Amino acid sequence: MKPKILVTREVFDETLAYLGAHCEVDSNQVDTPLDAETLAQRLADRAGVICSLTDRIDDKLLARCPQLKVVANIAVGYNNIDLAACSARGIMATNTPGVLDDSTADLAFTLMLAAARRLTEAEAYVRAGQWKGWHLKQLLGVDVHHATLGIIGMGRIGQVIAKRAAGFEMRVIYHNRKRVASEIEQRVNATYVSQDDLLAQADFVVLQMPYSPQTHHLIGAAELGKMKPNAILINSTRGGVVDDAALIRALKNGTIRAAGLDVFEGEPKLSPGFLELKNVVLAPHIGSSTEATRRAMAMTAAKNAVAALTGGTPANLLNPQAKDKT
Repeated sequence: MKPKILVTREVFDETLAYLGAHCEVDSNQVDTPLDAETLAQRLADRAGVICSLTDRIDDKLLARCPQLKVVANIAVGYNNIDLAACSARGIMATNTPGVLDDSTADLAFTLMLAAARRLTEAEAYVRAGQWKGWHLKQLLGVDVHHATLGIIGMGRIGQVIAKRAAGFEMRVIYHNRKRVASEIEQRVNATYVSQDDLLAQADFVVLQMPYSPQTHHLIGAAELGKMKPNAILINSTRGGVVDDAALIRALKNGTIRAAGLDVFEGEPKLSPGFLELKNVVLAPHIGSSTEATRRAMAMTAAKNAVAALTGGTPANLLNPQAKDKT
């Protein structure tokens, strides 16, 4: 008898075909997010769930899912999952690292370039019929090439961003909770500095760390005040790492020049203050949103789930202690 699995959001046909070969699949292909009660009801007799960052998997939910053995997140981040609660109940949890590093790094550079060259402001200017011809001081931006890039968070994605900076002949400095190995620094041509020094020196500050209680509002009013007035902040990691209210004030007051944001506190809701600003580029959490990458993420999650449900060890197991209880 095949194990039962729930897919909480729309996935690709090949993902469903792979899952169907191993599991009895219930899939929410209409893609309407499931509320907590509906999610609990549909998971009640399931052995596995493939979920997204919009699904809250907490202890209250898990208490109603006695047969659950694996939670496979289609994301690298997993702050939507109570990992301790999963471990306590012997439920394996997985994520999808690696397959989205390049696409997410590309998006970080997209935000940098768009904010530096005022691209969204320029497009709105053209669409509104305001462009009447070329002039010397029209929509002056700042250069990315030869600038100093400061990366806070030198994990896999941070390293890929640093490697891309070489093409722009940027100086790269970074700060990380723990300094990375010297061979990594040499490979990506990055220099370790304190966070305060990074904020003071960088023309572009890129955030690339997971969200946790320790990183909540890592960048707030005090940190923004340490940045150059002409600096640009890029958040392509997780909402909550930046104090959005403080950022809006800093952008309004000219504390920093501009920002490029792919994530927000409380998303998909965002502070209306951002919509009043011209010096911020806004994107709807699309860091990994290329067809190839999203297909790879979905299939990685599916393979993680199938491995867990068929007696194997998922490649991306977040809590090995849970497997010891199965």
